[in-house]
Amino acid sequence: MSKKPFFYWEGDTLVLNVLGTPNAKRDAIGKPKGHQLCISVTAVPRAGRATDHMVRFLAEEFEVAVSDIQVVFGRMNVNKQLRIKAPKRLPSVIGQQDLAL
Repeated sequence: MSKKPFFYWEGDTLVLNVLGTPNAKRDAIGKPKGHQLCISVTAVPRAGRATDHMVRFLAEEFEVAVSDIQVVFGRMNVNKQLRIKAPKRLPSVIGQQDLAL
């Protein structure tokens, strides 16, 4: 049985499936859960603010501009898909997963 990965590459773009947790104590990239990566943010889930905050947080983590991250779907939902154009840095959880594939 093959495990469905929580991310894949389309050229230099990283496509990331996310399970978001708003109202967390701190912004953090967690561990994969099924075919999604858990990401917690401190922002409240109101009118897409938590997703906007997550995009700003991830832009710093991946060392890209905010405009290089596209929310494909899930702006108003905990289940999201993000496209990150040419990330300059990968969080360790993706680096480890990359080696395992």
